[in-house]
Formats: sequence, C-alpha cells, structure tokens
Amino acid sequence: MQNNISVYPVKVSSAEDVIKLCAKIGTDSGALAYLIPKANIIHIYAERVDYRAANFIKQEMLSRGGDTAVAKHVIDGKTDYSGILIMGTVKQITSLTEKMTAMNIWGIPELRVKISEIMRNIKAQNWEMISPAGHKIILSKKTRIMAILNLTPDSFFEGSRTNERGIIESAEKFLAEGAYILDIGAESTRPGASPVSLSEEAVRLLPALRVLRREFPDALISVDTYKSEIAKISASEGADIINDISGCMFDSNMAGTVAGLKIPYVLSHIEGTPSDMAKYESHDDIVSDVQRYFASKISELEENGVKRDNVIIDPGLGFGKSADDNFSVLRNVESLCAFGRPVMIGHSRKRFTGGISGTLGVSAMMSGRVSLIRVHDVKENAEALRVAEGIRDCEI
Repeated sequence: MQNNISVYPVKVSSAEDVIKLCAKIGTDSGALAYLIPKANIIHIYAERVDYRAANFIKQEMLSRGGDTAVAKHVIDGKTDYSGILIMGTVKQITSLTEKMTAMNIWGIPELRVKISEIMRNIKAQNWEMISPAGHKIILSKKTRIMAILNLTPDSFFEGSRTNERGIIESAEKFLAEGAYILDIGAESTRPGASPVSLSEEAVRLLPALRVLRREFPDALISVDTYKSEIAKISASEGADIINDISGCMFDSNMAGTVAGLKIPYVLSHIEGTPSDMAKYESHDDIVSDVQRYFASKISELEENGVKRDNVIIDPGLGFGKSADDNFSVLRNVESLCAFGRPVMIGHSRKRFTGGISGTLGVSAMMSGRVSLIRVHDVKENAEALRVAEGIRDCEI
C-alpha cells in the first residue's frame, strides 16, 4: 500500500456534505439521486411501545438496512413495554411506515401516525409568516438574532436595561450589528421577579413601541408579554410578534387574543411562575416532558383558533429547569423539529451559561440548528454565528 495515501473520517450530516464530497471525487452526477438519501441517518425515539410492536419494528428496519434499539427482554416477551430508537434513512423509515399501515394491532396505527408526522416535519427548513403590520417574517435553519431591549428597572442583566430616551440608539445599534428582530419587554421574568400591573407595563412599553415603529418602520418588532390586553394594544401599535413566556397559562384570554390578531406567537415551555419556578427544577426526563408539553399546547392553541403556521416554539431555558435540564434540552434541540415549526432559544447571560463567554459558546453550537437566538449582546453573538456557519459550510 502506498504510504502517501490519506485516509480519514469525515463528517457527513447533510445532502450538501454529500454533494461537496462527490464534486471533489468527481462522481457522476446521476449517482447523486442514490447517494444523497443516505447522507443523513435519522434517529427517532419512542417510549412505552408494546413489546410486540417494538420487535416488529426492529425486524422491519433490519430488513431495510436500518436498525432499532429495543429493551433486551423484547425478544423473549419478559417485558410488556419497551422504549425504541429507530435508526435509518428517510427512505428506510418511510418504507417502514408504509408497511405499518397493514398492522392494526399492538398500538402500531398510533405509532405510525406519529412517526409519519415526524418524517414530514423534520423536512421543514423554511417558514414565512405575515404580521398584522404587514411585515414578512422569514425564518429558516440559518440562525438569526432576536435582540433584547429591556424597558424594566429590574431585568436580571443590568446592562440590557434601557428607557425610551435610549431605545432609539440601542435599536439602531442592534440592527446595524445584525439583529433580525427587536424584542421589547417591560416586565422582568428573572427568577424571583414580582408581577407588574397591566397599567404599569403599558406605561413602560407603549411609548417605546411607538417610537420604534416611527423610527424604524421596516424593523420586525416582538413584544415580550403574557398579558392579552398588552398583546392586543401592541398589535394595534405595530408589533409583529407576541413573545409569551407563559404558554398562555398566565392569562386565559391570550390564546383567543392571538387567534383574533392573527399574529405570530412565540410559545414557550415553563413550569411555575417567575416568582416560584425555581422549585420546579427537578425532572427525570426533561426532553420527554418538553415534547409532551408542546404536543398538548400546540393542539390547545389550534382548538382556540391559533394557526400552527403562526407558532414559533421556545423550550424556555431556565424557566423551571436545572442547569443539567438546560444542557439536555440544548443537546437534544433537534427533538423540537418533531413539531415542524421554527425554534427559538433564549440562553443569553443566564446563570447556567456562566456569562457572556458561555452564551457565545451556546450560540455557536446552536448555529444551523435553531432559527432564532434571543440575546443581549448582538455584535458578539453575530460573530459567533458567523464563525460557526463558516466552519459548517466550508469546503470538505
């Protein structure tokens, strides 16, 4: 064997990676149709599957060249249920769901519906929403920045606090540094924060919103509030998005208000309230808990007239979660692709990140994995995204 031949592993996780490597090799372009589907192995986890269904799925995936991890006693029937990890290409898993249509036993029909929905949703790469102000909000897997403009005297990060006089300067700076959306909030949701009355929130928020809309008519503006009345007034003043940390739980009128406004809505996961959420920081499986929450909440929103196409989901880092919970959510952020909606994360300067350095590290790791990051330091985070994107998209 010649000792000048280089042999090394490469990271191939997308169709683009395969195309680049094949171009480098000089592969016949006709072969790409066969090679691209094999680029990305999809992993789907399901809990408490009937052991007979688990065994059926394992055998069917094996016959297609994929595989499924199951509990060790599935084979001898000494367990009633098993978690399963399906591993295969789009073609292999799609073929599995087609075979499952013939099986009307062991909970397979329900499982097939859920797997098929996931397979449809994970293909979603681009989303377009229209705000009541007539602005187009275009999101994709290219991560963009939502800049935080706090109008509160007690935000957990003192450096982000501002007032009406300084908001024009801050907004102009953030937009120049690469912010796609400006997010303004007039009530702190830091741990232990006390609620603010509707009138006080309105006094803090509305003048600033009016100034922003006047000075930056084309900017996308999000309003951080859980109060339906504030949401309604904000939309009438030109707000494009309602960013509600409560998932409609703090105000029973929020879902109906959002539906009536036809306004894009950030649906967040939270347990408890800002004043007491620290006591909820204990989860056996935070990823499964978040999955069940969003499945239930999106259905609830749809029942109230909110279109799924207007929903952005936020796993609510720090809201009733321990540091380990936050890290687990971030590591498994692709699990949120199951809902077919753009994902936003708000990790900026939160305790578990350790400050600005940790924030930038998370931002870099989320590049290309979520649609939006909500941050205080726009310039620094934009640079972190740029470097991560450059590494990810460079020639192989």
